[in-house]
Amino acid sequence: MDRILVSACLIGRPVRYNGTDKKSGAAEILERWQQEGRLVPVCPEVAIGFPTPRPAAEIRATPGGGASDRQGADVLSRQAVVVEDSGRDVSDLYVQAARDTVALAKRNNCDHAVLTDGSPSCGSTFIYDGTFSGIKKPGMGSTTAALRDAGITVWAETQIAALDAELRRRSATS
Repeated sequence: MDRILVSACLIGRPVRYNGTDKKSGAAEILERWQQEGRLVPVCPEVAIGFPTPRPAAEIRATPGGGASDRQGADVLSRQAVVVEDSGRDVSDLYVQAARDTVALAKRNNCDHAVLTDGSPSCGSTFIYDGTFSGIKKPGMGSTTAALRDAGITVWAETQIAALDAELRRRSATS
């Protein structure tokens, strides 16, 4: 059975930066996966010790920079930083959160992850541009980059049905 790492906020845990959850529109699939014992919930930021709620954070090219084309892989390679809206650099914590999340996924034999899009940690199709103005850009967060580097397929919450279809197809042919 395929195990799936999942953002804890997607299954109703109020761990997002603003203290809320982000229950998915595919809640019935997530509930079924949970009943099947497939899910390994995690919030990389909370797991590393960030509080809930916590300041918003975005990826930037430099600590004082504005909008940039940098993303999660650049944070991991120290070519970009993650800063809170106060300007505090929290890059080291995001790098550690990414590493710890990969280790968790490997310990639990997760081949897939479903993560919350937009986050500087979990974003997989988009993140924010680093200006704290709500502008989205294509990209991925630091945890997503680390998981993909480790060979784990990362899906956005909007892709849950597609992952479910793939898992059902694979189980039908095995």
